[in-house]
Parts: sequence; C-alpha cells; structure tokens
Amino acid sequence: MNRTGKASPAAAVKDAALAALVAFGLFAMMVGLRTEIGPEGALVLRQRWGDVAILCLLVFLGRLVLSLWLGRRRIAASTAPGRWTARLQQAGRLFAPAMLAVALTLPAITQGDRYLLDLGILVLTYVMLGWGLNIVVGLAGLLDLGYVAFYGIGAYAYALLATEFGFSFWLGLPVAGILAAFWGVLLGFPVLRLRGDYLAIVTLAFGEIIRVVLLNWVSLTGGPDGISGIPRPSFFGLPFTMSGGEGSFAGTFGLEPSPSHRVIFLYYLILGLALLTNWVTIRLRRQPLGRAWEALREDEIACRALGINVTITKLSAFAIGAMFGGFAGAFFATRQAFISPESFTFIESAIILAIVVLGGLGSQVGVAIAALVMIGGFEIFRDLGEYRMLVFGGAMVVIMVLRPRGLVGTRTPSIALGQKRAISGELVGEGHG
Repeated sequence: MNRTGKASPAAAVKDAALAALVAFGLFAMMVGLRTEIGPEGALVLRQRWGDVAILCLLVFLGRLVLSLWLGRRRIAASTAPGRWTARLQQAGRLFAPAMLAVALTLPAITQGDRYLLDLGILVLTYVMLGWGLNIVVGLAGLLDLGYVAFYGIGAYAYALLATEFGFSFWLGLPVAGILAAFWGVLLGFPVLRLRGDYLAIVTLAFGEIIRVVLLNWVSLTGGPDGISGIPRPSFFGLPFTMSGGEGSFAGTFGLEPSPSHRVIFLYYLILGLALLTNWVTIRLRRQPLGRAWEALREDEIACRALGINVTITKLSAFAIGAMFGGFAGAFFATRQAFISPESFTFIESAIILAIVVLGGLGSQVGVAIAALVMIGGFEIFRDLGEYRMLVFGGAMVVIMVLRPRGLVGTRTPSIALGQKRAISGELVGEGHG
C-alpha cells in the first residue's frame, strides 16, 4: 500500500504469488496425487499436476484482482448503508414475501416432484436449525459450536418416546423440545463466566460428549446401530397408507392413494415449524428479553452496568435456541424413521454455524437465504463430482470477501430513540462493528 491508500501493482503481484504458493502446498497432496485401483486390482498412484497448475493459476489471478480492487477502496466510518447494501435492503422488502410465496406453493410448482420436495424439506430443516442457532449466536452473541447436540437430543427423545411408550408425533414433539431446552439450561450454567474462544471450546466439548453418550449407551440408544422403526406422523390421526381404506388420509378425503401425500405433508409440517420459529424469534426480539440479548451481544460489561440479569439472559438464549433444535430433531427422526449417532457429528454444527454467519448474524432473512445457498447450492454442483466441494468452497470464500458481515450484514436496532440508523457492514473494513 502506498501513501494514497492504493495497492501498487508490484505489491499486488507479490501478494498473489504468495497466495499461489500456499495454494500449491494445499493442492499438491489433495489434488496432484491420487490413489486408484489399477487393472490388476492393486493401488496405483495417479499424478494430476496439470490440474494443480490450473488451480494455482486461478488462485493467483483471483488474489491479484482482489488485491487491486481492495486497494482502490476507501472505507469511511459511517452509519449509512453502502451502495450495494441499500439496494439489497430495497430488494429484501419484496424478496422475503416472494420466498414465502414460493415456499407455500412449491408442491404445486414442482407438481409433486419427489426429489425437489425432499430437497425443500432438507433446506427448511436447516433454515429452522439456523434460526434456532441465530438466537444464541446472532442475537445473544454466544458462540455455540455444539448446537447439533440439541438436534440429537430432540431426535433421540422423540424416537424413544415413540418406540418405547407409543407417543404420537404431536405428543412427542413438545416433549422433545422441552428436554432439549432442559439440556440447554444445563449447558448454560457452566459457561456463564466464559466468553469467546473458551465458550466455543466448552460448547464443542458438550456436543462431542452427547455424541459419545449416544454411541456408547447401547441399552438406551442402540449404540452404533441406532433406533429404527420410528413411527411416521399422521394427519391428526389419519395415517398415510397405500391401501386407501376407511380411516386413512386418502380414504377420508376421497383421494387416490399416493406416496406423495406423506412427502407433501412432511414438507408443510417442517415449513410450519420453521415459520413458528421465525415468528417466535421476531416477537421475542421486540420484547425486553430480546433487547437484553442484543445488549449482551454488544457489550456484556455495559449490559451488567445497566442492571440486566446476565445469568437469566444467557440461560434463556441457550434454552430457547435448544428448544427449536429439539423440535427440528424430532421432525428429523419421524421423517427418516431411523436415527444413529453418525447423523449428529460436529460437521452438522459447523454447517449450521456457517449458515448463520453467511446469512448475517441476527438476520432472519439472511439465514434463510444462506441455507438455500449452502444446501441447495451443494446440490447444484453435484454434477461436478469430486470438484464440487472445491467450487462450492471457492464460491463461499468469494461471498464472504464481498460481504464480510454476511449476505444481510446491516444491523438495525430493534428499538431506538428517534430515527433508527443501520450499522453498515462496510465498517468491518476498519475493524469496527
């Protein structure tokens, strides 16, 4: 950088060359060398240095363009939204209702296509999980790396209640949420005095403890074999059967029996649960409890100075966020009819946290868009085979470089004296925000 704040071409080339060198160190073993089964059944080492050279060249060019572009930017401290942020805000006023309209009419738009409906169910499940974690991370500012534990607790709670005690889905769902909230409170007590990295380590350990317990408590959870034969949900007592007899969903409404009826019902069920999560979160955000969460996120010391009970604030955030994770887990169990500890690993927590960060901390619409991008986008790149993770990861890096505060990075206070002023994501360039 020179005195005018612009990056010189020589410095940009040097920075790009360094990035390409780092990329070569990563791709040399991951891409350049690959073991395959030879004609005689033995493993052979295949070399792909041409692919490595192409990837390093792309990294060099991308870093060069990025360095020159960032060097031309002059970031000024301002509470006014940037040019692109203002445009996204205007588009967001119509985008959220449009997303809701598409979600409500998706079965009709897709004409009952099983693949698209299953993808929609998966996306909505992660939307609900993202909104639940957004309470803890986005609103309260508590970094939770073990959120998948509550997801697993809800799933196993419903599975055990349904298989061992004959609970229906509508009775097991609230119980699973309450049990997950109870464990959220138990997690909250040991971490009351922890912040930042220390809080993240403890929550990560909690998630691993739950996974290990599920894996080793064979008499209760089935261990590695999991729990199978979990009852499917019914339409308020009307089962979905292919016989179409009296007392079934198709027979009661005079419809031709079809396997798509259950899938469509599951889709609208998770859509209703996700919308319930969104509605409760928005309502709580405008209440004193929600404002206490936001105050805790901004400055815990100032929050204590204002007389806010930090203990209750933290525990309520953990409990409510865990409750929605338990609801999602109960739905996952009844949809799959089988669960095992492999479904609740750390990678799930990482994906959910990435959805919240990518969408924008505290943004409901941003989390929904991020879930659609991450889960749906992963399916778009499926045809690329082994390169889909590389392309998808590169796209994620580009998004986070261009939008460091997330897709919806502008933070608007829930309650303000006088006119509300949004905090622009451009301030991240100075280290503020």
